[in-house]
Amino acid sequence: MTIHSSISPSENKLPQYHDESWHTPEGRSIREVVFGMNDGLVTTVGFLAGATGALKEGGYVLLVGIAEVIAGAISMGFGSFLANKAERDFFQSEIDRESREIDQFPEREKEEIREIYTDRGFSPEEVQMIVKRITSDKKLWLKFMAREELGIVSESLVHPYRAGMVMAASFVVGSIPPLLPYLFISHPMSALKWAIPLSMAALFGIGAAKTRVAKGSVWKDGLLFLALGSLAAGMGYLLGAVVGNLFGL
Repeated sequence: MTIHSSISPSENKLPQYHDESWHTPEGRSIREVVFGMNDGLVTTVGFLAGATGALKEGGYVLLVGIAEVIAGAISMGFGSFLANKAERDFFQSEIDRESREIDQFPEREKEEIREIYTDRGFSPEEVQMIVKRITSDKKLWLKFMAREELGIVSESLVHPYRAGMVMAASFVVGSIPPLLPYLFISHPMSALKWAIPLSMAALFGIGAAKTRVAKGSVWKDGLLFLALGSLAAGMGYLLGAVVGNLFGL
């Protein structure tokens, strides 16, 4: 059956939703960006608060803070790389298994396609036409089965190397606000008094910015990030103070 369209080529253009940056694989890196920045900020402000409670020399606090940021960025980067690689390897093994099943049991796989479209309300004639079209090309067939049967959408996967680099860079960027005061103020307690409000503002900003790409309330998400970060900083400072008193630091 041939379908004729009276829509002109200029009118036949699809809406440009697919061109929006957050709908692309690059945009999907928002997970690594938000996770990395939040973890970098919360971990660093908590660590600096603890170090300030334990150490009395601003230079030492800054030194151990920078070391923590470097170690944290490397750890987060490798962790994100390994997690995404494991996910891709698992999905690839599932796709390879599906490919073997298509080669070995083609009729059974065709029947699965028939069942999918029958359940969606297509007529037997339409189902037969769809099955014929999908199974005419092995790549198309495999892609369809991966998406519909296994729930694997390859376009949504972020490359492990990219994910690792984005995570590490985001961790470093998130660590900057709490570190800044220690670069210019030698007294650790005075630096901490500036680091905390800067970090709190950054935490609220990360939570609020997240709502631009994910549904949510600017105030609710911003205050949630702020509350969690403040809790981490308070616990870090108290722990550092206790350790410092115990060991006479």
